[in-house]
Amino acid sequence: MNIRFQCIIILLLTLVDGEICGQEMLVGFAKKNITPNPPIWLSGYASRTTPATGVVHNLWAKAVYLESSPKEKALIISTDLLGLSREVSQGIVQQLHETYGISQKQVIINSSHTHSGPMIWPALSGIANYSLEDQKAVSTYTLGLIKTIVDLAGESISNKDKMRLSVGHGQVDFAINRRQLAASKLGQVLAGPIDHDVPVIKVEDLKGNVKGILMGYACHNTTVQGDNYLVNGDYAGFAQIDLEKRFPTATAMFLLGCAGDQNPEPRGNILLAEKHGKKLAETVSELIQQKLKPLSNALQYDAQQITLDFKKIEISQFQQEIVGNDVFKQRRAKLMLEAFNKGWNMQHYLYPIQALRIGKEFTIIALAGEVVVDYSLRIKKEFAQHDIFVAGYSQEVMCYIPSKNVLKEGGYEAESSMIYYGWPGPFEDSVEEKIMQGVHLVMKNIGIRPKK
Repeated sequence: MNIRFQCIIILLLTLVDGEICGQEMLVGFAKKNITPNPPIWLSGYASRTTPATGVVHNLWAKAVYLESSPKEKALIISTDLLGLSREVSQGIVQQLHETYGISQKQVIINSSHTHSGPMIWPALSGIANYSLEDQKAVSTYTLGLIKTIVDLAGESISNKDKMRLSVGHGQVDFAINRRQLAASKLGQVLAGPIDHDVPVIKVEDLKGNVKGILMGYACHNTTVQGDNYLVNGDYAGFAQIDLEKRFPTATAMFLLGCAGDQNPEPRGNILLAEKHGKKLAETVSELIQQKLKPLSNALQYDAQQITLDFKKIEISQFQQEIVGNDVFKQRRAKLMLEAFNKGWNMQHYLYPIQALRIGKEFTIIALAGEVVVDYSLRIKKEFAQHDIFVAGYSQEVMCYIPSKNVLKEGGYEAESSMIYYGWPGPFEDSVEEKIMQGVHLVMKNIGIRPKK
């Protein structure tokens, strides 16, 4: 073989190797058990009258660390919890910045919204009236989460190694629009949008071993209902357990989509939650065994806060509620009257919006609160040329985030849920357009333009 030919072969091998290496990224996974020790109050259902009595399976916090260069790094954290309070979310971000130099815009924290997990005080604290010991238990657990998740993030950073990422999509169909279901029982007809998309990111080491699985779906984790007093992660918890059995070298993570008005159907017990979880796991497993679209070695991210306005409510309403017979309205009225008398402004909320672009091929939009599915469908339509997953329940879960259509229709997600979350009343009609303006801003800042 002459020298010239050898040089050509070496050059070709170098180019091929460079192309392959161009898809590599430093990635690290970690997980920590966050199962509470009963008795502790569960969150999500106002009908419960006692703390939890036992555990079906463990709850987990999980993290994946992504690093495309020393200056480009991001963290995605998932929790088998109803949702984080602002106190916990901001406490985590502050300590991550102080310890690892990771800023707010580099961290997405998503909660599965299981209704069979512990109360994360004060998120949805209006559903219960705790004794001193009950309050101590939920507050101790809540404060301990901050250290646990910061330590978890540190472990994921320490575990980083060269990996290859790829993305694909499947579908499952057990989510239904619960507003449509409720309306049909009343003999009315309402539009019932759904989003059955299941995005999946597969993470493999350089030997082809599956080291991580990130999956998403837009459906409430409410298969198990208020008569249950056993800790569990609902269908998302069962799906993660199933996948980690199928792929023993992998960490499986679940990100909840825009599930504010989406319920599993059928629902009612642990067996149905396990059935839905298995269905999701089977769909994801089929994808994992296929060759998916590679994600390139690049990260872009942005975070913004926008101001959302509540409709003005006269103080006389809360003066009437405080002496009324509805215990939940009494609790809300107590908060509102105390805020009014201390001069606090309860008419606005600073709402976080984030975007994380992995490579040039896939983007996660992260929205706070219980976001209804209209947002997912609208965002994916307006940015139709891009591969996008819209995650709700991110950073903090403070209340439902209705669309303009849901506000117009009224009902639980638009109005009465605000009582349990302790807010003065529904949002102004401008809520959807303000959020969409924020989405367009973060997308612009990571180099993505809407469809023309």
